[in-house]
Amino acid sequence: MKAIIVAAGRGRRLGPETSEIPKCMVSVGGKPILHRQVEALAAAGMTELVIVRGYLGDRIAVPAALVASGVTVRFVENPEWADNNILASLFFADAEMDGGFLFSYSDIVFAPAHARLAAASTDDVGLVIDRLWRDTYVGRGLHPISEAELASVVDGPAGPRVDRVGKTVVPADEAVGEFIGLARFSAAGARALRGVWTRARQGGLEAPFGRAARLRQAYLSDALNALADEGTRLRPLFIDGRWREIDTEEDLSRAHAVVNDWRD
Repeated sequence: MKAIIVAAGRGRRLGPETSEIPKCMVSVGGKPILHRQVEALAAAGMTELVIVRGYLGDRIAVPAALVASGVTVRFVENPEWADNNILASLFFADAEMDGGFLFSYSDIVFAPAHARLAAASTDDVGLVIDRLWRDTYVGRGLHPISEAELASVVDGPAGPRVDRVGKTVVPADEAVGEFIGLARFSAAGARALRGVWTRARQGGLEAPFGRAARLRQAYLSDALNALADEGTRLRPLFIDGRWREIDTEEDLSRAHAVVNDWRD
């Protein structure tokens, strides 16, 4: 099983924390964000890790014990990291998508159980959605709810599906939860995602896409909504807390106290 982590950005809102290291290497509770991620992913069965890197990419390192255990780690370079957002950055790893993959943002920490939930998904696209998302925003002044990738979910003959997801896409009072940035794409889901990107790319990186003024600045959620419009079922994989996004210095301070309690 393969996981692709997009870790190309700098993370300016973390201030001096990222002046000499990329965002994914910032320490949370005594351990780099990336190390927490890859350990959880490996425990969920990932044997291949692909990391898309950009800002200070040569300073990204994975735990030596992980490599010694037989997990293969490959780096993909994004030389345009300063101008690109998540979606464009992900597609620098286009060649790694065949057969399906587990996807993760590089600025989140999560319980190992959440990685197992994503890895076990048998749907074409499975999105990890936190139903207790409001709890995360209590006292979170520097990252307001307007920046949450909220999701609406509807019931259908095949079960619940994510109807819409993204920042400012779903009103808070209509949201079932927040997409945390952890997802699973089957081989068919990866092909559908690649198809969305290929068609959008024909208009050029400067053309609008989804809610983004330019394709190069699009979020993954823009592509997910395009998939939903085309008929791909986005299955919600529900969790109840035990994750954090590290976007600001405030987030980092708040996360230190809780991450080590997530034992499983």
